Amino acid sequence: MSAVLPDTFTVRPPTKDDARAVYELVRDYTQAVIGFPDYTLDDAVDELTEPGFDPETDGWLVFDGDRLVGYGSVFGKGEFHVLDIDAVTSDPVVEAYLLGEITRRGRELGAAHGQSSVQLDTGVYRLDTARRERLESFGYIRGTTFHRMRIDHQPPVPVPEVPAGVVVRRGTPDEESQRAAHRVVSESFAGQYGFEVRSFEEWHASHEAQSTFDWSGMTLLEIDGKAVAMRECTDSFVEDMNCNYIGRLGVLDEARGRGLAKFLLRDQFALDAAAGRTGTLLHVDTNNPTPALGLYLSVGMTESLVIDSLRCTVEV
Repeated sequence: MSAVLPDTFTVRPPTKDDARAVYELVRDYTQAVIGFPDYTLDDAVDELTEPGFDPETDGWLVFDGDRLVGYGSVFGKGEFHVLDIDAVTSDPVVEAYLLGEITRRGRELGAAHGQSSVQLDTGVYRLDTARRERLESFGYIRGTTFHRMRIDHQPPVPVPEVPAGVVVRRGTPDEESQRAAHRVVSESFAGQYGFEVRSFEEWHASHEAQSTFDWSGMTLLEIDGKAVAMRECTDSFVEDMNCNYIGRLGVLDEARGRGLAKFLLRDQFALDAAAGRTGTLLHVDTNNPTPALGLYLSVGMTESLVIDSLRCTVEV
């Protein structure tokens, strides 16, 4: 996979100072495809400053003169078996160039971490059929589908009763509680599509760097003194939609069937309504081994957007 850019085009790595230009490029793309901007300046800053992301080698800006026409990135975590990639542009030639660079760098990252192959993952709005077809021509296939679920709040929203025998810990301000949350995430999401187990240090650094996250947005449920469920929230959608976002919600196998996930959802709905949020959002993998989609539908959430995850396996 390779493409030659026109002679008038230039390429350089991004820096944090390019965040606004990247934001405007991605914002305009999402506006054109789904009818509203689905990206914020905070998103751009967080991507360019994510711990572990090296913009000198893992990011590309393509310019036509002074105009930014393409942005590409590749990011690995955990064991670097799965790499998250993005290539945003309206120009198919620029897209082919970015995918070529991403693939080359993906092989390098895989080799550096002892992998014989890597999986390049990217999300594509279901409405963007043209982009999906182009990616398929480069060898990408659909791995799964994520639904963005939403519930709108009409206060007052009732506060749910805490399940019997459960202790609610709001916020994880110290290392002990943060390690407990990390353990629940790692165990409850292990084996799910695209999930890479990260060391506590890597996971912690990523959260510390995220501008829309605070440890007060993490909630633990304990039974007999052990954390068995967690909920992680961010302000990722507050700026553009005035909605809270549930980034992770996990329950250990041993504690399932006790209504903990429903409690965590309804509890967050009540908190968000009381805080004046318009609604609550989350993403769910419709091929999740647990019946997650049915859970979210059962508490009144509905599908607001569909995003296909496309994957390309590359030999190192």
